[in-house]
Amino acid sequence: MAKYFDVHPDNPQPRTISTVAGLIRSDALIAYPTDSCYALGCKLGSREGIARIRSIRHLDDRHHFTLVCENFAQLGQFVQIDNDVFRAIKAATPGSYTFILPATKEVPRQLLHPKKKTVGVRIPDHTVTQALLAELGEPLLSSTLLLPDEEEPLTQGWEIKERLDHLVDAVVDSGDCGTSPTTVVDFSGGEPEIVRKGAGDPARFE
Repeated sequence: MAKYFDVHPDNPQPRTISTVAGLIRSDALIAYPTDSCYALGCKLGSREGIARIRSIRHLDDRHHFTLVCENFAQLGQFVQIDNDVFRAIKAATPGSYTFILPATKEVPRQLLHPKKKTVGVRIPDHTVTQALLAELGEPLLSSTLLLPDEEEPLTQGWEIKERLDHLVDAVVDSGDCGTSPTTVVDFSGGEPEIVRKGAGDPARFE
């Protein structure tokens, strides 16, 4: 059964955040809220976590996983980014965008798109997620909590606990969060290409 954590949306309880971070470090798979709906998350480089996310979502090896980062200093360790792209992304973060960029050697191979050698990155605008990332000290490997054959992502912590009780190790609930996945912008070719329109306003990249 998944552990259930009720976290204050504006003042996350430090002890609870520390407990969740400890679970992640011990290779747990969690469901957690962001500024653009719930996501599945595990520690960077967790082969078991990746396999479990692929299984829950029925994903193939072309799926772009996302590294959810606390800030730009952290993001810059994992992707190659030139000045023009940096300025464009900086202006849109933190926020409900995922950016696809060429990965650095810091990114585990199993996370990379097999042909492009790219990875998704984002910096969320969500108090609880930011607290968790600060405690963890590294990005969360993540994927939107969108179940197979369903058009809408899950947005309620209690429902996620009910439906994924034996598939995830913990559910972090901080009340309402976004109901749309991120807008995904591919910068791997130099110019922005909008791959998915979602919570973030795509107009700034069109």
